[in-house]
Amino acid sequence: MMTEKETATEKIITDSMANPSPAKSMGEPGITPLSPSHTQQNDTDQVPSGPSFVVVVAIDFGTTSSGYAYAFTKEPECIHTMRRWEGGDPGVSNQKTPTTILLTPDRKFHSFGYAARDFYHDLDPSESKQWLYLEKFKMKLHTTANLSIDTDLHAANGKRVKALDIFAYALAFFKEQALKELSDQTGGDFDNNDVRWVITVPAIWKMPAKQFMREAAYKSGLVSRENPEQLIIALEPEAASIYCRKLRLHQMVDLGTHTTQNGCSPTENVGSGMTQGDRYVVVDCGGGTVDLTVHQIRLPEGHLKELYKASGGPYGSIGIDYEFEKLLCKIFGQDFIDQFKIKRPAAWVDLMIAFESRKRAAAPERTNPLNINLPFSFIDYYKKFRGHSVEHALRKSNVDFVKWSSQGMLRMSPDAMNSLFKPTIDHIIQHLTELFEKPEVSDIKFLFLVGGFAESLLLQQAVQDMLQGRSRIIIPHDVGLTILKGAVLFGLDPSIIKVRRSPLTYGVGVLNRFVEGKHPPEKLLVKDGTRWCTDVLDIFIAADQSVALGEMVKRSYTPAKPSQQVIVIHVYCSEKEKAGFISEPGVRKCGTLRLDVSGTESTAPRREIQTHMQFGDTEIRAMAVDVSTGRTVKASIDFLSH
Repeated sequence: MMTEKETATEKIITDSMANPSPAKSMGEPGITPLSPSHTQQNDTDQVPSGPSFVVVVAIDFGTTSSGYAYAFTKEPECIHTMRRWEGGDPGVSNQKTPTTILLTPDRKFHSFGYAARDFYHDLDPSESKQWLYLEKFKMKLHTTANLSIDTDLHAANGKRVKALDIFAYALAFFKEQALKELSDQTGGDFDNNDVRWVITVPAIWKMPAKQFMREAAYKSGLVSRENPEQLIIALEPEAASIYCRKLRLHQMVDLGTHTTQNGCSPTENVGSGMTQGDRYVVVDCGGGTVDLTVHQIRLPEGHLKELYKASGGPYGSIGIDYEFEKLLCKIFGQDFIDQFKIKRPAAWVDLMIAFESRKRAAAPERTNPLNINLPFSFIDYYKKFRGHSVEHALRKSNVDFVKWSSQGMLRMSPDAMNSLFKPTIDHIIQHLTELFEKPEVSDIKFLFLVGGFAESLLLQQAVQDMLQGRSRIIIPHDVGLTILKGAVLFGLDPSIIKVRRSPLTYGVGVLNRFVEGKHPPEKLLVKDGTRWCTDVLDIFIAADQSVALGEMVKRSYTPAKPSQQVIVIHVYCSEKEKAGFISEPGVRKCGTLRLDVSGTESTAPRREIQTHMQFGDTEIRAMAVDVSTGRTVKASIDFLSH
C-alpha cells in the first residue's frame, strides 16, 4: 500500500476499467483522490426509520417446503403462522406447503404446493406431459455458477422455463394468499402498501442469488422498484438466531438432558441465560443447504454480532433423496429410472412422497424395516420396459438390505436407510468439525439446530457424538418454523443484527502513479508525460472484514481534467481478501456510477467528487456526489449482468 498522503495525490479513476488494457486506459480522463483515502463513519444513528408498516409478512421460500408468517406491528409478540393448507401428507405434519409449482401447457400459472402436486398427479399421463411441473427448483440459484436474469429451469417433462418467472409466480402466489388472510383477519381489503415483506435466503448464497430474489419480488408485484425498502432480504440462519434467543425454555429440547428445563424456570428464555459476549452457533439444516453461522451477544440491548462468516454447503436433506434415487438406479437400471421420470412424471412424484414419510421415520435405534410403497405404474412400466418383474430385479440385484415384500413394497432394513443419510450427514459433521477448529469459534456455549432437517434423529445423534458435550445442543420445538418466526422478528426490528462479516472484497478501479520495481511493467501507461499504473483496485472493504450495519465508507476524488463532462466510476468485487488489480482472476465488475457534471461550474479550484459505499445490509449501495452542486447519482450493485 502507498501512504495515505501519496494515495491522496496520485490516483486517478478512468472508464477504462471496464476493459483492462493499458493502451485504452486514458480514453477519457478520470478522477484523482483529494482526501486521505479512507474515512469510515457509522451513520447508524441517522438511518431513517422509513415508512411505518401495519404488518410484517415473512416468506420462507424453501427448497422442499415454503410458508409465510406475520405479525402486526401493534402486537409484535404475537406471530401468526399461515392458515393450514389443504391436502397434507401422511406422516408429514407441518404448516408449510411443498415448494412445487404447476403451469398450464401454455405456461400460465396454475397452482402451487399441495394443490399443484395433487392436480398434476390426477392428470392423465398423456395430458400431464404437456403441463409444466417444477419442484426443488430453489437449489438452481445456489448451484448455477453464472446466474443471470435469463437462467433457465427444467420442468418435470424436460421443458425449459425462465427461473425468474417461476420465482415471481411463487412470490405472487404467497402475496395473494397472505393478503387474503390479512383481509379476512381485519375485515376489509388489506392494502399491500401496509405490508413490510421479508424473504429469507441461505446465508451462504452468493450475492447474485440474493439479488435474484429481489428481482423476482419486483417482477411478482410484491414490492415496486420505487420502494425497495418495503422488502428485506433476510439471511435464514440470522432469522433462526433471532428467534432462538427469544425461546422460552419450555419451547425447546436440550439434547444433552432431553429435558425442556435446565435449572431455570420454564418461563425464562434462553436469552436471559446468555450474558455479554456469549457465543453460539446456529446450524440451519434445510432441504437444500446447510448454513452455519457464529454469533455473539452484545448487551445491553442484546444485539447480535457475526463472529465468523457464514459457511456450509449444499448438504440439505434432498441429498438423501438423491441417494435413494441412486439406489433405485442400482437396482432397476439408470436407463429405466430416467425413462420412468419422463414418461410417468406424476408416479415418480408419488414414489418420492412415499419415500419422504419413511425418511422421517429413520432413527438410530430403529430395528424394524421401513416399507416404501411402489406405485402400480412403476411395477407395470418396469415389466414393459425390461420384460421381467420388479421382484426379479430385486432378487438378482446385489443390493443387500432391500427386499421385496409380498404387499408390493420395497422393504429397506434400517441399515439401508441409514446408509442413504450417511453422505449428507458426513458432510455436515465434517463442516462442523472444521468450523469448531477455527480460533474465532472457540468457547461456544450453545449450538442451535434448526430447519426442517434438524428433526432427523440420525442428524441429532451425529451432532451429539461430534460435540461430546462441548456445547449445549438446543432444538426448538417447532423447528421447521423457526426461520419463519425469526424472519418476522427481524422485519419488526432490522437493527437487531449489528455487525456482519463482508462476504466479498469491494473496491473501485483507479490509476496510480507508476513506481519502478513496485508495479508490473505491463501496467505502465504514459499520458501527457505522466507515467501511470493502470487497473489498480482501490479497496473499500475486504472480504471477512467486520461491517457495522449501515456503515458508510467515503472517498473523495477530483476530475483529472477540469473540463471533464461525465465521470465514470466502476465498482469491482472479489472473493479474495487481497486483490491488487482489477485484471486478476476472480475480480469482476459489479456496478458503475456515471456522474454527469456537464453544464455546472465548480466553485472550488478542484471539483470534489465523493464516492460512498454503504455496507452491512444484505444489499450494498453505492453513490457518487458532486460536492459543489450537490448532484448525486446512485447505483445498486448488480451481480446478475455479465
